Amino acid sequence: MLNSTPGRIMLAAGAALAVLAAAGYWAFDRYFIYLPGLVQDIRNPIGPNRAVDWQRGPDTAPEGERPPNIILIVADDLGWNDITLHGGVAGGTVPTPNIDRIARAGVQLTNAYAASGTCAPSRAALMTGRYPTRIGFEFTPTPPGMTQIIGHIERGQTDRRPFLTREVEGEIPEFADMGLPADEVTIAEMLSGAGYHTVHIGKWHLGNTNGSDALSQGFDESLELAGLLYAPAGSPDMVEARQDFDPIDQVYWAIGRAAVTHNNSSRFAPDGYITDYFTREAVEAIEANRNRPFFLYLAHWAPHSPLQATREDYEALAHIEDHALRVYAAMIRALDRGIGEVLDALEANAIADNTIIVFTSDNGGAHYIGLENINAPYRGWKATFFGGGVRVPTFVSWPGVIEPGSEMAGLAQHIDFAPTLASFGGAATPSDRAIDGVDLTPFLTGEMDGEPHETLFWRSGHYEAVIHRGWKLQRTERPDRVWLFDLSSDPEERNDLSAAEPERVAGLIALLDAHGATQSEPLWPSAVEMPVSIDQPLGRPESEDDEYVYWPN
Repeated sequence: MLNSTPGRIMLAAGAALAVLAAAGYWAFDRYFIYLPGLVQDIRNPIGPNRAVDWQRGPDTAPEGERPPNIILIVADDLGWNDITLHGGVAGGTVPTPNIDRIARAGVQLTNAYAASGTCAPSRAALMTGRYPTRIGFEFTPTPPGMTQIIGHIERGQTDRRPFLTREVEGEIPEFADMGLPADEVTIAEMLSGAGYHTVHIGKWHLGNTNGSDALSQGFDESLELAGLLYAPAGSPDMVEARQDFDPIDQVYWAIGRAAVTHNNSSRFAPDGYITDYFTREAVEAIEANRNRPFFLYLAHWAPHSPLQATREDYEALAHIEDHALRVYAAMIRALDRGIGEVLDALEANAIADNTIIVFTSDNGGAHYIGLENINAPYRGWKATFFGGGVRVPTFVSWPGVIEPGSEMAGLAQHIDFAPTLASFGGAATPSDRAIDGVDLTPFLTGEMDGEPHETLFWRSGHYEAVIHRGWKLQRTERPDRVWLFDLSSDPEERNDLSAAEPERVAGLIALLDAHGATQSEPLWPSAVEMPVSIDQPLGRPESEDDEYVYWPN
């Protein structure tokens, strides 16, 4: 039969189908990671840039005193050592005079912590004054398809610890649905009740549906980051550093776009590099609101990966030989320059003396960008509860109220920002729920000494931490171990005392368990765990002797 003409035709057709099937599988396998981005482009295409028409306040300033303006600036993944006040990128050769300027004009919180080792839970705490675990906002919402793409990239890779994925019962909510519950009360809502005009610019990452979007959560206006890139990939006036060793970086370049939304609009292109764009719009918003009390939440994307900088900033740092470090340093340069422009705008509009500025980062620098020393001298990275993950540069300036060049050494956390900013603006905090943060005002002004907190907690799934009276304990299931550190003598967490202090370990574990019993169940489950080496960035050879944690998300 096969020697007949019909048989040969059937054989050839079968071979052709096999070749086509193999080619189709190869194409799907190769380009699978791009599908979520393409689907999103179809569902919510990116339109051309459009002007943002900020709502304008009165043409003239009111007579007499008025409440102070409040600006909360949050950097994303800024390492402790990224600013020259703490050392600086590339051995301090990339100055950050404007971030340092906020610190020198006010008070440095030298013992301030993020509320989580990752961004969105920390932001939930910043907005509400409540532990993210009390809200149920325990895990960071991830972009569509990210978990599946990471699993796809990971196949066959054996040179590092793998990501761990798990079967989850039921459906995981859509990315936009992973949000702050509508009944949570944000600092924007608190200040709105005290007569403030509230503006959000930049990253939100607290949901976009069911009352979780920025407008529903108390902001009068919102210009929101709606992509993962700083500019379109391959732009000739940009410089990129792609980290092929990092699955997360591969996801960002595959599905990332440069896009924003305004007041929940459809997506549109920003006018230029996203850091510079958010800066320009912040300056415009300040100009529009100069004659009324305003609260501006300026949530920059920088210096979060992917590593992408303007060519102008990159070329200004020719002394840095390492390409990735140079791109990252250029991103820091743009961030600092933008903050300087915001400070200058306050001066130009004659409102600097009546404006409070708070600066912080959502967590520490990330290991997966492959750069050393960004959190020095602290061990650990973003997605750990070591100092490198949760100790964050934090400064507050208030002309005439806070002493320039002062320091506050007491224990503080992101949960303190909402009650403190509410106090600054004469606003009331909710009385119908637990507020975990405290009003730091008397500590910031020097009216009170001592510790705002005796104890602070952190949790992400099986990974937990507590600081109590100067001792810090971390507990994790993967690996199954605890660490105990005496922060008074070992702030860098290098000498684990857990074996020598079993009674203290038991006491701190009891505190963790008691606190955990008061927290909420996660609003959505953890679906993936990321391995993080404590003492080296991703892209370096791993050793069995390396200390590490798995971060549940």
